[in-house]
Amino acid sequence: MAKRPNDFFTVARLERIPYLIHGFGTGKWKESDIREELKEKDFRLLYLNQIHSRIVHFIDEIPSQNLNGDALITGLTQLLLIIKTADCLPVLMVDEFRKIIAAVHCGWRGIQKRVVQQALKGMEDHYGCQLSSLLVAFGPCIGQECYEVGQEVRKGFEEAGLSLEVFRPHPEKKGKYFLDLKGANLLQLLSLGVKRKNIFTFDFCSHCSNLLPSFRRDGKRAGRMLSFIGMSF
Repeated sequence: MAKRPNDFFTVARLERIPYLIHGFGTGKWKESDIREELKEKDFRLLYLNQIHSRIVHFIDEIPSQNLNGDALITGLTQLLLIIKTADCLPVLMVDEFRKIIAAVHCGWRGIQKRVVQQALKGMEDHYGCQLSSLLVAFGPCIGQECYEVGQEVRKGFEEAGLSLEVFRPHPEKKGKYFLDLKGANLLQLLSLGVKRKNIFTFDFCSHCSNLLPSFRRDGKRAGRMLSFIGMSF
């Protein structure tokens, strides 16, 4: 699968895994493009009905329909796990030795519910993955400078026992804060033993980049960014 400029982004470290296919799509990258790129590899595409939950699905056989939840984990080949975002953080994970992959949808509600930690524990408990050896890629999302939230979001983090260091007070609006989505998920990964050197990220913001869909910028007119990961042996 060849990376095409302005279509999708990949992580160099993950590209070195010979059986792995992955990417974070721009606004131009559609399901039809994925199918065209993978038509010779006979992949099945699997989406979630994303509901901002902590629900994780272990895919040990092909489901007959899309599932409700926000994380997918599998060891199956020829199955492409797909996450849709438009400011939220898409997270792709792989245990390259046990050949287990995961895709997670992380918005502020998912962070409060620790969905990425739930996925990590699932990889460890269900598949025997060593969390210290996992490779994790954060896709593009809305940056902290653009992600304004209210007092209720900060209070929810506090009640969930999460760090408040990922909030920065708004300089002009009382009771408003800027939230660091990547930083909040990074803390959850590190707390369970994922190594910082194994976490890869992109520095640009979906709200600021015209290449990427953004609900905060475009509202209901915003499309969705398709992030994907799969294995082909």
